[in-house]
Amino acid sequence: MLDSRLCTSVTLLQLLRQGGRPEAWTRFVKLYAPLLLFWARKLELQDSDAADLVQDVLTAVVTRMPSFEYDREQSFRRWLRTILLNRWRDRQRRRAAVGMLTGASGILTAARSDQPDEVAEFLDADEAEYRQRLVSRAMQLIEPEFQPATWRAFWEHGAHGRPADDVARELGVTVGAVYAAKFRVLARLRQELQGFVE
Repeated sequence: MLDSRLCTSVTLLQLLRQGGRPEAWTRFVKLYAPLLLFWARKLELQDSDAADLVQDVLTAVVTRMPSFEYDREQSFRRWLRTILLNRWRDRQRRRAAVGMLTGASGILTAARSDQPDEVAEFLDADEAEYRQRLVSRAMQLIEPEFQPATWRAFWEHGAHGRPADDVARELGVTVGAVYAAKFRVLARLRQELQGFVE
């Protein structure tokens, strides 16, 4: 089994590049499939079409990962979005071609997929939204690594901003334990997201 505490995102990318163990791919899919699905839905796809597009993207990532070179100066997110948009454009072109062959009106769909303003807007989507979704998903993945009291101390003090002494009193722990919980969870979260959040 892949030890998630040892698997930072940069390490995860390296494992995937080297052929990837099944556990590494499972971790990657758990982290990124919800985000890819969100992006697919922003393209105004129905749920089934969005899920199909995500599968196409994940297949492309599997194919391209052995040659992927992580560069701290480049955006991993942009690389994923580019794959998603290219797969979406391919689907739009195929639908337009089928529509023209069958006499249906698919020309508008094909034109829409090639509008540079729309694509640029999609690629430059709100960074805060991306970070929020990715951090939220990463937190769901790392929560099982902590004792419930540790997670609650972090959540109440670190996430909700409650005073450490109030949280300590409520949980029956020291103020130092509340600060330690916050530190440990945030350190693990940074480790999990290293390389994914630019």
